[in-house]
Amino acid sequence: MVQSLLVSLRKSSDTPSSPSHPQISEVSPVAAIPGGEFQIRGTGLKPTPEERPQVRFGDAVAPIVIGSDNYVIARVPEGARANQLTLGENHGAAWTCEIGIQIADGLHPVANPAVDSMGNIYAAFSGSAGQRTPVSVYKIDPNGTSKPLVTDLMNATGLVLDASEMLYVSSRHDGVVYQVSPSGNFSAYVEGMGVATGIVFDRDDNLYVGDRSGTVFKVSRNRQIYVFATLEPSIAAYHLAFGPDDFLYVSGPTTSSFDSIVRIGRDGHVERFYRGLGRPQGMAFDAQNNLYVAASLGGRRGVVRITPEAKAELFLSGPAIVGVAFSPSRAMVLATNNAVFRVAVGIEGRPLP
Repeated sequence: MVQSLLVSLRKSSDTPSSPSHPQISEVSPVAAIPGGEFQIRGTGLKPTPEERPQVRFGDAVAPIVIGSDNYVIARVPEGARANQLTLGENHGAAWTCEIGIQIADGLHPVANPAVDSMGNIYAAFSGSAGQRTPVSVYKIDPNGTSKPLVTDLMNATGLVLDASEMLYVSSRHDGVVYQVSPSGNFSAYVEGMGVATGIVFDRDDNLYVGDRSGTVFKVSRNRQIYVFATLEPSIAAYHLAFGPDDFLYVSGPTTSSFDSIVRIGRDGHVERFYRGLGRPQGMAFDAQNNLYVAASLGGRRGVVRITPEAKAELFLSGPAIVGVAFSPSRAMVLATNNAVFRVAVGIEGRPLP
């Protein structure tokens, strides 16, 4: 289990175990970014019946959302970087967890970031509908240095790399998918894609484009266009990812708080894979065929992990997450609506088709 590798209970070696000292039995989820919440279970979590529990991440004091003697919800404060949660005075009980580090801000992603084989991250500044922004796509190197890559592309939305690591960007403004050179120059690859949002390639280099008004298009390498499937329209976007079973997985938030992930076979047949997410958005698979979705589950927002058997759990807690990807260093790369985070989860992403 990944969780058993990431999370380990560490008891203070110089503090005797007794009912008067806090004892942690479980912390969930595995990871969080600032603004996310950890649920802590144990005994003696409150110093006294009158006092609130004391939780820190390193030296950063965590706000307490709920505090009782055996159950605490602590919110990760802004600026927290330490991966050790401590509870009580003199760091009486400790638990190792993963905290995401912000590596870029001042962005406006609306879908997954793209990550190349060298660990460079590509993230969009999409802007509001019809807004022309000074920079459309940024490139963030493995050291966290962010530089403008693409300018004057209106409402950059979906990002994807092909097998040769050429970048493609969809525009929900004009329904065009653009091909971007390493120097940032771009040209139209395919037009007429409606409200073009999510994009992804399959193993045969066919491009799939999600038109959030209700269509998934398939574009062959010679740029022939087919209607691959029709779906319920989304209020925001279609987000696309190919699974290990060669199904195309699609999320698209609607007005429901109980949305589904659907998957589409190579013949265009649509079936439901999982139902019960709130506002599902960007998705990525790991090498063990688990699907990670930026969504809420049971009212808790973050990244939900869904097994191949369609069992779901909250893997990472955090607000405003719209996209997820994996880096070659086994980190999870998260796009919120204004920033990019890196979380050292130790998980290998599934290679792109």
